[in-house]
Amino acid sequence: MAEVVQAGLWGLVAGSALLLGAALGYGLRVPQKVIATVMAFGAGVLISAVSFELVGEAYEQAGLAPAAIGALIGALAYTGGNVWLARQGARHRKRSGHAQAQPSEAEQGGSGAALALGALLDGVPESAVIGVSLLNGGAVSLVTVVAVFISNVPEGLSSSAGMKKAGRTKGYVFGVWAAIAAASTVSSVLGYTVVGSLSPAVIAAVTAVAAGAILAMIADTMIPEAFEDAHLAIGLITVSGFLVSFALSHT
Repeated sequence: MAEVVQAGLWGLVAGSALLLGAALGYGLRVPQKVIATVMAFGAGVLISAVSFELVGEAYEQAGLAPAAIGALIGALAYTGGNVWLARQGARHRKRSGHAQAQPSEAEQGGSGAALALGALLDGVPESAVIGVSLLNGGAVSLVTVVAVFISNVPEGLSSSAGMKKAGRTKGYVFGVWAAIAAASTVSSVLGYTVVGSLSPAVIAAVTAVAAGAILAMIADTMIPEAFEDAHLAIGLITVSGFLVSFALSHT
């Protein structure tokens, strides 16, 4: 199978987890502690993947400076986009609505579009690195795919629960996540085709940029939801997610 097709398929697989999470969050009354638990586990998985699969890989390919500068640029870019989206009503897009409610369209006009753009901002860096991972030996990084898939389930679950509480329609909720799943496919393909034509040092820097954006997203949108209604085992669950991803990266 052509590698560009593989990139698209793996991006679609990872993005489809958002739809799975959305179906659970919209169709079921999931207890808040369960949402916090799965979000904490997903955060731990992504933190490990960012550390060992992305920043670690960038460091090995290009050294400390490109890895560090790239990560900072990614974090700055994500934060800048997130600040703008927060002002449009998407500040709590990953929240389930238990403690921090998403605004309805009546409460803040344009917040629906901002929520959709926020979901896109969160999902694109994760999917792009799946395509980039194919550049190393022609095989996708299974750890990266698994990490993104596992983290996407609680993201979709929590966010869709919050959308439902804010009065968003079923068509809107699933339309948003279907569009993000499609965008994940495109992003993975572009990660492979566009970044693949660049030098190894630039590829490493781009990987680090994505890592910085993902880490900023974890801190800003996933961890607050995970620890909002924390129980005593949340820290242990986060470490468990970290270790699962770590084990996968060393098998």
